[in-house]
Order: sequence, then structure tokens, then C-alpha cells
Amino acid sequence: MQYMLLIYDDERHFRDMSEEERGKIFQEYGAFTQGLRDRGAFVAGEPLQPISAATTVRVRDGEQLVTDGPFAETKEQLGGYYVVEADSIDEAIEHAAKIPSARYGSIEVRPIMPISAEANA
Repeated sequence: MQYMLLIYDDERHFRDMSEEERGKIFQEYGAFTQGLRDRGAFVAGEPLQPISAATTVRVRDGEQLVTDGPFAETKEQLGGYYVVEADSIDEAIEHAAKIPSARYGSIEVRPIMPISAEANA
């Protein structure tokens, strides 16, 4: 089964780190990603641009409303994601706990709902 690991952290935390600290975190992410690939668990994953680059779209009463930034102001922002293949939620949680940002923020683990090929046709 596939799981999405949503990485939430405070962008200010990374912005305030020294170049050396950020480099170490990025190396840890590289090693984590390679470990997922080596185990055949990696499906996809990418970091996201900062929330300053986000746009939120809503449709109300048939009218499209577009605003800059995220939908809600929160202490932690969605900073990236992984999609992993895992045999169980416990295995997906084990992967999530190894994501470097788990030490500073939080990782949301969500099973991906499979949609049959017939539903897409």
C-alpha cells in the first residue's frame, strides 16, 4: 500500500539556521531518500517552495477567489512530501520517524486511497 508522508515544519526554523546546519539537514535528507530507494519503498518525494510562493484558490457561489499564500496561518507549514510503498501503517510510521524534519516539526502519515483503472476511464 502507498502512504503519503506530509512534512510540516516552521519555515523560520530553517531560515534561521546557519548554512552549515542547513547543509547537514540536506545531507540527512539525501541519505534518507537513498535509503528508501535502496529498500524499494520510494515512490515520489519533493520539497515545496516557501509559503510566500503559494496561491490559494476557492470557488464560492460559482465565483473563483484567488489569494496569495496558504489557506490558513499556522505555526507549521507543509514543506514537502514523500510517497512510500509500505506493507503496513507501522512500516510507514517507521519511515516517517526517520525524516529529518520529524525532530523539528511533524510528519503526517496518510494512506493513499487507491482508485481503480475503471474509475479513471
